[in-house]
Amino acid sequence: MMPLIRPLIALWTALAVFPAGAAERPNILWLVAEDHSPLLGCYGDAFARTPRLDGLAARSLRFTRASSNAPVCAPARTTLISGLHAPSAGAQHMRSQVRPPKFLKFYPELMRAAGYRCTNNAKEDYNFNIGRKIWDNSSNKAHYSDGPADQPFLAVFNAGQSHESTLHGNFGRITSDPATVPIPPYFPDTPEVRRDFAHYYDRIAVVDSWVGEQLDALEKAGLHEETIVFFFSDHGGAFARGKRYPGWSGLHVPLIVYFPEKWRHLAPAGYQPGQTSDRLVSFVDFAPTLLSLAGAEIPPWMQGSAFLGESAGPAPERSFGFRGRMDERPDVCRSVTDGRYLYIRNFMPHLSHGQRYAYQQQAASARQWRERFLKGGLGGVQAAYWLPHPPEELFDLETDPHETNNLARDPAHAEVLQRLRAGLREHLVGVRDLALMPEPMMHRLTRRGGESPWDLARDDERYPLEHALEMADLQLAEAADPEVIRRAFGDSLPLVRYWACVDLLHRDGAATRALEAELGVLLDDPEPMVRTVAAQALALHGPEEIAARAAGHLLAIADPAGGDYFLTLHALHALDQVRPLPETVVAKLGEFPLPADFTPRFAGSYLPRLLEHLLD
Repeated sequence: MMPLIRPLIALWTALAVFPAGAAERPNILWLVAEDHSPLLGCYGDAFARTPRLDGLAARSLRFTRASSNAPVCAPARTTLISGLHAPSAGAQHMRSQVRPPKFLKFYPELMRAAGYRCTNNAKEDYNFNIGRKIWDNSSNKAHYSDGPADQPFLAVFNAGQSHESTLHGNFGRITSDPATVPIPPYFPDTPEVRRDFAHYYDRIAVVDSWVGEQLDALEKAGLHEETIVFFFSDHGGAFARGKRYPGWSGLHVPLIVYFPEKWRHLAPAGYQPGQTSDRLVSFVDFAPTLLSLAGAEIPPWMQGSAFLGESAGPAPERSFGFRGRMDERPDVCRSVTDGRYLYIRNFMPHLSHGQRYAYQQQAASARQWRERFLKGGLGGVQAAYWLPHPPEELFDLETDPHETNNLARDPAHAEVLQRLRAGLREHLVGVRDLALMPEPMMHRLTRRGGESPWDLARDDERYPLEHALEMADLQLAEAADPEVIRRAFGDSLPLVRYWACVDLLHRDGAATRALEAELGVLLDDPEPMVRTVAAQALALHGPEEIAARAAGHLLAIADPAGGDYFLTLHALHALDQVRPLPETVVAKLGEFPLPADFTPRFAGSYLPRLLEHLLD
């Protein structure tokens, strides 16, 4: 942590958080849809049937470049609730339940301290193990009408009608026309895909009706002209290459903010109803914006910037995205956009954006898309999602809104690539992003009493971020440098050894075979994650006998008897990249016990999903 930050935090937490200025403050209503890209008439989608949201936008401020920071619910909501980039506190992995830093107060707590009644109906789904009450009421009965009439409220309502799960199973009657529904060019054009998209547009129409009901209820209660209303989604759309994807189709969300006449002075300067804003806004900005609208102090630990209200700051130059483990599948991706171009850094280039997620595969469109790829029936942009992602991707969102043409190797875009690459690195170092710390290692290093991943991230000895970044950047070279990697294998820092091994995973087998003896030594490394990736490299690229022994090492690391849930998950995932598996390994996997007290409550299905796929 920078030298001045701790004193600032201590000073701020010692002060009461009361609104400045007049006692009268606006009510604030958040209407949040799930898994909902900006497929609305007011965003230019001619197929969508969204009259209530289009009407709301016509008398509101509509943001065209709003993003969720994360392309899946729990990490995105963690960023919302905290005002922190979730990876700066180790909370980037899906349903990971990490300990928050001791100083952190969440926006409902801060708004309550500022005199607001805060209700949430009803979804929480944060990656922090909060362990205390932060809302006045968080339940399916929570409502702004419950509090005193003279107390301002912050009320959150959640709509699940567009959630990914609505793509699972039988839909019944579909109102939207599958024959004319627009589908992105990266999807194969099949009846099943068209049916899913048509059904999804039906669900968006249901969300639109729900928003209308909420607005009508607010007006009936006589609160319409006292309340600032937000409509947004928790991340991008429900489909594959939307949800879980760290590019714009996974991060871009609708954001519409209504200001009644009484509170129009809290809108940006020059605001007129029906206006649009191309300001870059992301979820890390929402908590400081709430405090700004309430006239309350914004604490110094918040990493976003208010975009409305008395404390609104200048527009940022860039907006950032992240992807960690998604369900049962680890990955490390970070992204940045300047509004025109979007850059993705894939730190695990041996993986694909379209790893096999058991939950996602319940949608017929995702399942058929993957099956057609595996059968060799797809190429070009329709195959790219399922292929290993390159270390770097660069897209021009103006000319290529579907992100299908990777410009990272285009000499004409070298300056843009370097600029966004440098901007992302500056951000990772500035917020102490735990991208380079494997999840099992992070949990193991923070098990001692009272420590949070936030504390670990700011300990240069245990988390040498810049050294690890230098080693991870070996991936950007066309070919591996065996001598550099050999020296890294002997480094005293486990993260350097780890990322040196990772560099071998996406390359052909020559580099691994040249380092076979050194990798064999790392099979006894004191750090389990170094052992895991060393064994994975040998199992993928080593000679048959060596590969079989390495798969056996992975099996031993994955054994649940070791009592380390996340290490088991990562080792099983590594085995899943090695096909075909030796029969002896498959037989042992079939005997793996998963005791109830071994599996965290929040991730109970992840290991069974991996095992089922491994044994299929």
